[in-house]
Amino acid sequence: MDGCIFCKIVAGEIPSYKVYEDDAVLAFLDIEPATRGHALVIPKRHAENVFEISEDDLEKVAVVAKKLSIKIKDVLQADGIRLSQSNGKVAGQDIMHFHVHIIPRYKNDGLSANPTATLQLPQADFEELKNLAEKIKT
Repeated sequence: MDGCIFCKIVAGEIPSYKVYEDDAVLAFLDIEPATRGHALVIPKRHAENVFEISEDDLEKVAVVAKKLSIKIKDVLQADGIRLSQSNGKVAGQDIMHFHVHIIPRYKNDGLSANPTATLQLPQADFEELKNLAEKIKT
C-alpha cells in the first residue's frame, strides 16, 4: 500500500533491525521502544487491522509472536512479556498496518502492569452483561 511505512520496511525501502522473517511475516525491533527488546510482528501482506487481515496471516503472525516472545524473554532475561495489538486510531493504533507489539517487561521498568488499573472502573451490571453476551453470541 502506498505510503505505508511497514509496507516500505517489507519492501526494503526503509531499513529495520529484523529479528525474524519468512514468506508471510516480518518482525523487527521498534525504533521507539517502550522497553529494551520491544519488537513488532507484522504480516508482509498489507492489512490495516484485525478486521481486514486474513485468518491465515493472523495465525502466522500469532505463531511468530509466541515464538519470539519466548526467545526475547530468554535472551533478555525479561520478567514477563506484554503482547499488544490495537485496531483504529481511537484504540491507539498509530500505523495503519496490522501489527503486534512484543514488549518485554522488567521489574521496576516504569510501565504500568495494567493500564486500566489506575482508572476507577465501575462494576458492570450483570443483567447487562448477560444481555450483551447473548447479542454477541447470536
